[in-house]
Amino acid sequence: MKWETVIGLEVHAELSTKTKIFCSCSTAYGAEPNTNVCPGCAGMPGTMPVLNKNVVEYALRLGIALNCDIAGECRFDRKNYYYPDLPKAYQVSQLYAPICKNGFLEIDIPDANGTGKKKINLHQIHMEEDAGKLVHSPNETYMDFNRGGTPLLEIVSKPDFRNADEVIAYLEKLRETLLYLEICDCKMEEGSFRADVNLSVRPFGGELGVRTEMKNINSFKAIKAAIEYEENRHIDVLEEGGRLVQETRRWDDEKGGSFAMRTKENAQDYRYFPDPDLLPVMIDEEWLNRVKTTLPELAHQKRERYAEDYGISEAEAAVLTSHKKIADLFENIINNSVETQNARFALEAAHLITGEILRLMNNTNTLPEDLSVDAGKLSVLITMVLTGKINRSTYKETAEAVYLHNADPEKYIEEKGLMMLDDSDEVKKAVEEMMNENQDSVSDYRSGKEKVFGFLMGQVMKKLGGRGNPETVKKLLESMLKNGN
Repeated sequence: MKWETVIGLEVHAELSTKTKIFCSCSTAYGAEPNTNVCPGCAGMPGTMPVLNKNVVEYALRLGIALNCDIAGECRFDRKNYYYPDLPKAYQVSQLYAPICKNGFLEIDIPDANGTGKKKINLHQIHMEEDAGKLVHSPNETYMDFNRGGTPLLEIVSKPDFRNADEVIAYLEKLRETLLYLEICDCKMEEGSFRADVNLSVRPFGGELGVRTEMKNINSFKAIKAAIEYEENRHIDVLEEGGRLVQETRRWDDEKGGSFAMRTKENAQDYRYFPDPDLLPVMIDEEWLNRVKTTLPELAHQKRERYAEDYGISEAEAAVLTSHKKIADLFENIINNSVETQNARFALEAAHLITGEILRLMNNTNTLPEDLSVDAGKLSVLITMVLTGKINRSTYKETAEAVYLHNADPEKYIEEKGLMMLDDSDEVKKAVEEMMNENQDSVSDYRSGKEKVFGFLMGQVMKKLGGRGNPETVKKLLESMLKNGN
């Protein structure tokens, strides 16, 4: 029998607000355990929540970007369950009236022609609070409540995925959108972007099968491996005549397998009811329109603009926009120059970033989010190479000095004596010496063997220590060979 995999995702994105969703505690990552906690987020009796308006604004940004229907009125509900790291024994979330419904995200799925798109439909986006964190040691488990109350957006897709590649394409596009909207740092290693995978298999054209959920997987590699493992497990069970159970499973990356945690709950098991301490949120057209007008340019819009304004290739534009910090560097280089509308300057900046800068990032194991290099200095360096003040070898060397040591490019080039020579007298002297030392090659050139010109040119550049301006050297050498000087 031929099986079809059906996958839906629940993605949790921690928002980049400075304070929590219902109190003024800091959301800073990495603080000492249990230092960013107050009676409110610790679940003490008698405390009252106060909604962080920025959380609503961030949810509106994402909802608009993902083509959602925005609710004119949304409400918060209590989702009742007890985990050790959830001291209130309930989570404030949204079930009955979420802030965003429907919507979609279009992903690129290469077909036989190398192109193709697929629309992934969304069920809803809702606001909620995160739980704390358990820290395990061999003999004890510690509770850190710092993360409790951190604002989350949960982005719930419809079961539109059919394989792991589609899931990864969607997650990459969603992460890209969140980063460009500047609402989530998407650091999967810190848990700020994680996914729950709901998966089932069915015979092609058949009814949906029994689904299992794998929770809080926080790397693309692990998500892909978990999907492929779980779909094979489902198929093996069914083909052997077994029965699948709706359950929540834990993915163990080290063991390369999924393991049952508990029977999967449904909404009624959580006993949702409207939160009595939080008023409905009313979203009028004025508020919505204001958010729309302040939305930043997204990655796909930048790619289109780079191609139209600067003639940058699709492949290079994709690299430039692969992370917001890289796109910011590109645009800051241009904005630091008087050549802001110069396509040649922009192309040179694009080549520098996608070539030398990415090479240096790879060599230094620098993640895009940690990229830090002076755009103004790179702008000066690009101007120098385009105006013929330095050659390509010096350009590459100096770019490395700027990246690694924040060197001043003009000072570095001057101190190293790397500025190209335009002095015609000095160039003429070097040409004369070369011609005297290579009379046979000069005779060959004059007798019609033009291929020898490259050798003669190289000899002059060698005498000038590689600092001769190639255009100046070429013109003077051609003239002196032609005129017999």
